[in-house]
Amino acid sequence: MNGQGDQLPGQSVALRVEVAGRAVGHVRRQLSVVPHGLDAALAGGAVVLPPAGRDGWLLRSLPAHHLPALRAQLGGWLFAVRQHYPRHYIAMQGGSFDDWWQGFSSKTRSTLSRKARRLGDQFDGGFTVRSYRTAAEVAEFMAIAGDLSRRTYQARLMQAGLPCDVADVAQAVAAAADDKIRAFLLFAGGRAIAYLYLPVEHDVLVYAYLGYDPDYADLSPGTVLHVEAMRALYGENRFRAFDFTEGDGAHKAQFGRATIACADILILRPTLRNRLTLAAMQGIDGAAARGKAVLDHLGLRAKVKALIRR
Repeated sequence: MNGQGDQLPGQSVALRVEVAGRAVGHVRRQLSVVPHGLDAALAGGAVVLPPAGRDGWLLRSLPAHHLPALRAQLGGWLFAVRQHYPRHYIAMQGGSFDDWWQGFSSKTRSTLSRKARRLGDQFDGGFTVRSYRTAAEVAEFMAIAGDLSRRTYQARLMQAGLPCDVADVAQAVAAAADDKIRAFLLFAGGRAIAYLYLPVEHDVLVYAYLGYDPDYADLSPGTVLHVEAMRALYGENRFRAFDFTEGDGAHKAQFGRATIACADILILRPTLRNRLTLAAMQGIDGAAARGKAVLDHLGLRAKVKALIRR
Protein backbone atom coordinates (compact mmCIF):
# COMPACT_ATOMS: atom_id res chain seq x y z
CA MET A 1 0.00 0.00 0.00
CA ASN A 2 1.25 3.47 -0.86
CA GLY A 3 1.17 6.51 1.37
CA GLN A 4 0.23 10.05 0.42
CA GLY A 5 3.82 10.93 -0.33
CA ASP A 6 4.29 8.36 -3.09
CA GLN A 7 2.99 9.60 -6.41
CA LEU A 8 3.42 9.61 -10.16
CA PRO A 9 1.85 12.09 -12.59
CA GLY A 10 -0.63 9.37 -13.61
CA GLN A 11 -2.79 9.57 -16.70
CA SER A 12 -5.47 12.09 -17.52
CA VAL A 13 -8.79 10.35 -16.94
CA ALA A 14 -12.13 11.79 -18.01
CA LEU A 15 -14.59 10.76 -15.31
CA ARG A 16 -18.02 10.59 -16.94
CA VAL A 17 -20.96 12.30 -15.31
CA GLU A 18 -24.03 10.43 -16.57
CA VAL A 19 -27.79 10.78 -16.50
CA ALA A 20 -29.87 7.89 -17.88
CA GLY A 21 -26.75 6.34 -19.37
CA ARG A 22 -25.83 9.46 -21.34
CA ALA A 23 -22.75 11.53 -20.58
CA VAL A 24 -23.69 15.06 -19.54
CA GLY A 25 -20.13 16.09 -18.75
CA HIS A 26 -16.64 15.00 -17.75
CA VAL A 27 -14.29 15.76 -14.90
CA ARG A 28 -10.58 15.24 -15.61
CA ARG A 29 -8.12 14.07 -13.00
CA GLN A 30 -4.57 12.70 -13.09
CA LEU A 31 -4.99 9.15 -11.81
CA SER A 32 -3.18 5.89 -11.56
CA VAL A 33 -5.67 3.49 -13.20
CA VAL A 34 -5.65 -0.03 -11.76
CA PRO A 35 -7.73 -2.53 -13.75
CA HIS A 36 -8.54 -5.97 -12.41
CA GLY A 37 -8.82 -8.75 -14.97
CA LEU A 38 -10.91 -11.81 -14.22
CA ASP A 39 -8.00 -13.75 -12.72
CA ALA A 40 -7.13 -10.80 -10.45
CA ALA A 41 -10.77 -10.35 -9.45
CA LEU A 42 -11.04 -14.01 -8.49
CA ALA A 43 -7.72 -14.08 -6.61
CA GLY A 44 -7.97 -13.96 -2.84
CA GLY A 45 -4.78 -12.05 -2.03
CA ALA A 46 -4.50 -8.51 -0.67
CA VAL A 47 -4.69 -5.53 -3.03
CA VAL A 48 -1.30 -4.05 -3.96
CA LEU A 49 -1.55 -0.55 -5.38
CA PRO A 50 1.04 1.17 -7.56
CA PRO A 51 2.08 4.72 -6.63
CA ALA A 52 -0.84 7.14 -6.75
CA GLY A 53 -1.33 9.53 -9.63
CA ARG A 54 -1.19 13.23 -8.90
CA ASP A 55 -4.87 13.13 -7.86
CA GLY A 56 -5.11 9.51 -6.72
CA TRP A 57 -6.29 6.17 -8.10
CA LEU A 58 -9.13 4.76 -10.15
CA LEU A 59 -9.64 1.08 -9.32
CA ARG A 60 -11.66 -0.79 -11.93
CA SER A 61 -13.57 -3.94 -11.04
CA LEU A 62 -12.10 -4.22 -7.55
CA PRO A 63 -13.57 -7.20 -5.66
CA ALA A 64 -15.93 -5.52 -3.22
CA HIS A 65 -14.70 -7.42 -0.17
CA HIS A 66 -11.41 -5.49 -0.37
CA LEU A 67 -13.08 -2.11 0.13
CA PRO A 68 -13.23 -2.04 3.97
CA ALA A 69 -9.51 -2.80 4.26
CA LEU A 70 -8.66 -0.11 1.71
CA ARG A 71 -10.72 2.47 3.59
CA ALA A 72 -8.94 1.55 6.82
CA GLN A 73 -5.47 1.75 5.29
CA LEU A 74 -6.13 4.99 3.34
CA GLY A 75 -8.16 6.72 6.00
CA GLY A 76 -7.22 10.26 5.02
CA TRP A 77 -8.19 9.90 1.36
CA LEU A 78 -11.53 10.61 -0.32
CA PHE A 79 -13.41 7.53 -1.49
CA ALA A 80 -16.21 7.40 -4.05
CA VAL A 81 -17.82 4.20 -5.26
CA ARG A 82 -18.63 4.93 -8.88
CA GLN A 83 -20.66 1.76 -9.25
CA HIS A 84 -21.30 -1.59 -7.59
CA TYR A 85 -22.07 -4.56 -9.83
CA PRO A 86 -21.84 -8.32 -10.14
CA ARG A 87 -19.06 -9.20 -12.56
CA HIS A 88 -20.43 -11.99 -14.73
CA TYR A 89 -18.32 -14.71 -16.29
CA ILE A 90 -18.47 -18.24 -17.71
CA ALA A 91 -15.98 -20.89 -16.60
CA MET A 92 -15.48 -22.71 -19.90
CA GLN A 93 -12.63 -25.10 -19.16
CA GLY A 94 -13.78 -28.70 -19.35
CA GLY A 95 -17.29 -27.65 -20.41
CA SER A 96 -19.22 -27.80 -23.64
CA PHE A 97 -21.74 -25.70 -25.51
CA ASP A 98 -24.47 -28.12 -24.42
CA ASP A 99 -23.46 -27.62 -20.76
CA TRP A 100 -23.72 -23.86 -21.18
CA TRP A 101 -26.98 -24.10 -23.13
CA GLN A 102 -28.57 -26.26 -20.45
CA GLY A 103 -27.74 -23.54 -17.93
CA PHE A 104 -30.70 -21.60 -19.32
CA SER A 105 -34.18 -22.47 -18.14
CA SER A 106 -36.32 -24.44 -20.58
CA LYS A 107 -38.41 -21.30 -21.13
CA THR A 108 -35.33 -19.21 -21.96
CA ARG A 109 -33.96 -21.88 -24.32
CA SER A 110 -37.29 -21.88 -26.11
CA THR A 111 -37.26 -18.08 -26.33
CA LEU A 112 -33.70 -17.97 -27.70
CA SER A 113 -34.47 -20.65 -30.29
CA ARG A 114 -37.62 -18.79 -31.33
CA LYS A 115 -35.63 -15.56 -31.76
CA ALA A 116 -33.19 -17.33 -34.09
CA ARG A 117 -36.05 -18.80 -36.15
CA ARG A 118 -37.82 -15.45 -36.31
CA LEU A 119 -34.67 -13.68 -37.48
CA GLY A 120 -34.05 -16.31 -40.15
CA ASP A 121 -37.65 -16.16 -41.37
CA GLN A 122 -37.40 -12.42 -42.01
CA PHE A 123 -34.80 -12.82 -44.76
CA ASP A 124 -34.60 -14.89 -47.91
CA GLY A 125 -31.86 -17.41 -47.23
CA GLY A 126 -32.02 -16.84 -43.48
CA PHE A 127 -28.91 -15.59 -41.71
CA THR A 128 -25.27 -16.66 -41.53
CA VAL A 129 -22.57 -16.12 -38.90
CA ARG A 130 -18.94 -15.69 -39.93
CA SER A 131 -15.97 -15.92 -37.58
CA TYR A 132 -12.73 -13.91 -37.86
CA ARG A 133 -9.42 -14.70 -36.18
CA THR A 134 -6.42 -14.34 -38.53
CA ALA A 135 -4.81 -10.98 -39.22
CA ALA A 136 -6.35 -10.73 -42.70
CA GLU A 137 -9.76 -11.81 -41.42
CA VAL A 138 -9.73 -9.32 -38.56
CA ALA A 139 -8.78 -6.49 -40.95
CA GLU A 140 -11.86 -7.40 -43.00
CA PHE A 141 -13.98 -7.60 -39.85
CA MET A 142 -12.88 -4.14 -38.66
CA ALA A 143 -13.85 -2.58 -41.99
CA ILE A 144 -17.33 -4.12 -41.99
CA ALA A 145 -18.06 -3.86 -38.28
CA GLY A 146 -16.68 -0.31 -38.11
CA ASP A 147 -19.27 0.91 -40.61
CA LEU A 148 -22.00 -0.90 -38.67
CA SER A 149 -20.79 0.37 -35.30
CA ARG A 150 -21.19 4.00 -36.31
CA ARG A 151 -24.95 3.39 -36.62
CA THR A 152 -25.41 1.82 -33.18
CA TYR A 153 -26.77 3.61 -30.13
CA GLN A 154 -23.58 2.64 -28.26
CA ALA A 155 -21.59 4.84 -30.65
CA ARG A 156 -24.16 7.63 -31.02
CA LEU A 157 -25.16 8.08 -27.38
CA MET A 158 -22.39 6.56 -25.26
CA GLN A 159 -19.23 6.97 -27.36
CA ALA A 160 -18.76 3.23 -26.81
CA GLY A 161 -18.79 1.88 -30.34
CA LEU A 162 -16.11 -0.37 -31.81
CA PRO A 163 -12.85 1.66 -32.05
CA CYS A 164 -11.92 1.60 -35.73
CA ASP A 165 -9.39 4.38 -36.33
CA VAL A 166 -6.25 3.47 -38.26
CA ALA A 167 -4.32 2.86 -35.03
CA ASP A 168 -7.14 0.74 -33.58
CA VAL A 169 -7.29 -1.42 -36.69
CA ALA A 170 -3.51 -1.86 -36.71
CA GLN A 171 -3.60 -2.91 -33.05
CA ALA A 172 -6.39 -5.43 -33.69
CA VAL A 173 -4.60 -6.91 -36.70
CA ALA A 174 -1.37 -7.25 -34.70
CA ALA A 175 -3.27 -9.00 -31.88
CA ALA A 176 -4.90 -11.33 -34.39
CA ALA A 177 -1.46 -12.26 -35.73
CA ASP A 178 -0.71 -13.53 -32.20
CA ASP A 179 -4.04 -15.42 -32.12
CA LYS A 180 -5.48 -13.00 -29.56
CA ILE A 181 -8.73 -12.01 -31.25
CA ARG A 182 -12.04 -13.73 -31.90
CA ALA A 183 -14.66 -11.77 -33.82
CA PHE A 184 -18.02 -12.58 -35.36
CA LEU A 185 -20.48 -10.99 -37.78
CA LEU A 186 -24.09 -11.90 -38.39
CA PHE A 187 -25.22 -11.40 -41.99
CA ALA A 188 -28.84 -11.26 -43.15
CA GLY A 189 -30.41 -9.82 -46.27
CA GLY A 190 -26.99 -9.36 -47.86
CA ARG A 191 -25.59 -7.13 -45.09
CA ALA A 192 -23.97 -7.35 -41.68
CA ILE A 193 -26.46 -6.50 -38.94
CA ALA A 194 -24.58 -7.49 -35.74
CA TYR A 195 -20.99 -7.83 -34.56
CA LEU A 196 -19.14 -9.30 -31.57
CA TYR A 197 -15.48 -8.52 -30.83
CA LEU A 198 -13.54 -10.54 -28.24
CA PRO A 199 -9.87 -10.02 -27.36
CA VAL A 200 -8.16 -13.06 -25.82
CA GLU A 201 -6.04 -12.59 -22.68
CA HIS A 202 -4.32 -15.64 -21.17
CA ASP A 203 -6.92 -17.91 -22.79
CA VAL A 204 -9.77 -15.82 -21.38
CA LEU A 205 -12.25 -14.28 -23.83
CA VAL A 206 -12.96 -10.63 -23.02
CA TYR A 207 -16.42 -9.31 -23.84
CA ALA A 208 -15.33 -6.06 -25.44
CA TYR A 209 -17.88 -4.94 -28.06
CA LEU A 210 -21.31 -6.16 -29.14
CA GLY A 211 -23.43 -4.06 -31.46
CA TYR A 212 -26.26 -4.36 -33.95
CA ASP A 213 -28.10 -2.41 -36.62
CA PRO A 214 -30.83 -0.41 -34.84
CA ASP A 215 -33.19 -1.00 -37.78
CA TYR A 216 -33.33 -4.67 -36.76
CA ALA A 217 -33.30 -4.28 -32.99
CA ASP A 218 -36.70 -5.96 -32.61
CA LEU A 219 -35.23 -9.16 -34.13
CA SER A 220 -32.56 -9.47 -31.39
CA PRO A 221 -29.61 -9.96 -33.79
CA GLY A 222 -27.01 -9.39 -31.04
CA THR A 223 -28.51 -12.12 -28.89
CA VAL A 224 -28.74 -14.57 -31.80
CA LEU A 225 -25.13 -13.81 -32.79
CA HIS A 226 -23.83 -14.35 -29.27
CA VAL A 227 -25.43 -17.79 -28.99
CA GLU A 228 -23.85 -18.89 -32.27
CA ALA A 229 -20.50 -17.41 -31.24
CA MET A 230 -20.58 -19.44 -28.01
CA ARG A 231 -21.18 -22.58 -30.06
CA ALA A 232 -18.06 -21.85 -32.14
CA LEU A 233 -15.92 -20.85 -29.14
CA TYR A 234 -16.72 -23.97 -27.17
CA GLY A 235 -15.90 -25.96 -30.29
CA GLU A 236 -12.28 -24.78 -30.09
CA ASN A 237 -11.87 -26.39 -26.66
CA ARG A 238 -9.23 -23.81 -25.83
CA PHE A 239 -10.61 -21.08 -23.58
CA ARG A 240 -10.60 -21.07 -19.78
CA ALA A 241 -13.35 -18.50 -19.36
CA PHE A 242 -15.56 -15.84 -20.93
CA ASP A 243 -15.25 -12.58 -19.01
CA PHE A 244 -18.14 -10.11 -19.25
CA THR A 245 -15.88 -7.47 -17.62
CA GLU A 246 -17.04 -4.40 -15.75
CA GLY A 247 -20.64 -3.46 -15.15
CA ASP A 248 -23.93 -5.28 -14.94
CA GLY A 249 -26.64 -5.73 -17.54
CA ALA A 250 -29.51 -8.00 -18.52
CA HIS A 251 -27.56 -9.63 -21.35
CA LYS A 252 -24.53 -10.32 -19.13
CA ALA A 253 -26.73 -11.72 -16.39
CA GLN A 254 -28.60 -13.99 -18.78
CA PHE A 255 -25.56 -15.36 -20.62
CA GLY A 256 -23.17 -15.54 -17.65
CA ARG A 257 -22.99 -18.49 -15.30
CA ALA A 258 -21.16 -17.11 -12.25
CA THR A 259 -20.51 -13.73 -10.62
CA ILE A 260 -18.15 -11.94 -8.28
CA ALA A 261 -19.21 -8.75 -6.48
CA CYS A 262 -17.07 -5.86 -7.77
CA ALA A 263 -16.95 -2.07 -7.70
CA ASP A 264 -15.24 0.81 -9.50
CA ILE A 265 -13.57 2.94 -6.84
CA LEU A 266 -12.28 6.49 -7.14
CA ILE A 267 -9.73 7.43 -4.46
CA LEU A 268 -8.70 11.10 -4.41
CA ARG A 269 -6.32 13.23 -2.40
CA PRO A 270 -8.26 15.26 0.19
CA THR A 271 -7.90 18.67 -1.48
CA LEU A 272 -10.65 21.29 -1.59
CA ARG A 273 -10.83 20.95 -5.37
CA ASN A 274 -11.39 17.21 -5.12
CA ARG A 275 -13.92 17.58 -2.29
CA LEU A 276 -16.02 20.00 -4.37
CA THR A 277 -15.76 17.75 -7.42
CA LEU A 278 -16.92 14.68 -5.53
CA ALA A 279 -19.81 16.58 -3.96
CA ALA A 280 -21.02 17.73 -7.39
CA MET A 281 -20.67 14.26 -8.95
CA GLN A 282 -22.43 12.55 -6.05
CA GLY A 283 -25.24 15.11 -6.19
CA ILE A 284 -25.87 14.34 -9.87
CA ASP A 285 -25.59 10.59 -9.26
CA GLY A 286 -28.08 10.87 -6.39
CA ALA A 287 -30.57 12.84 -8.50
CA ALA A 288 -30.26 10.28 -11.30
CA ALA A 289 -30.84 7.42 -8.85
CA ARG A 290 -33.96 9.11 -7.49
CA GLY A 291 -35.22 9.63 -11.05
CA LYS A 292 -34.72 5.94 -11.83
CA ALA A 293 -36.63 4.99 -8.68
CA VAL A 294 -39.58 7.18 -9.73
CA LEU A 295 -39.61 5.69 -13.24
CA ASP A 296 -39.43 2.17 -11.80
CA HIS A 297 -42.36 2.95 -9.50
CA LEU A 298 -44.38 4.19 -12.49
CA GLY A 299 -43.29 1.29 -14.69
CA LEU A 300 -41.84 3.69 -17.26
CA ARG A 301 -38.10 3.11 -17.02
CA ALA A 302 -37.83 0.66 -19.95
CA LYS A 303 -39.90 2.96 -22.21
CA VAL A 304 -37.87 6.05 -21.34
CA LYS A 305 -34.62 4.12 -21.88
CA ALA A 306 -35.80 2.98 -25.32
CA LEU A 307 -36.74 6.57 -26.26
CA ILE A 308 -33.34 7.85 -25.20
CA ARG A 309 -31.57 5.22 -27.31
CA ARG A 310 -33.57 6.29 -30.35
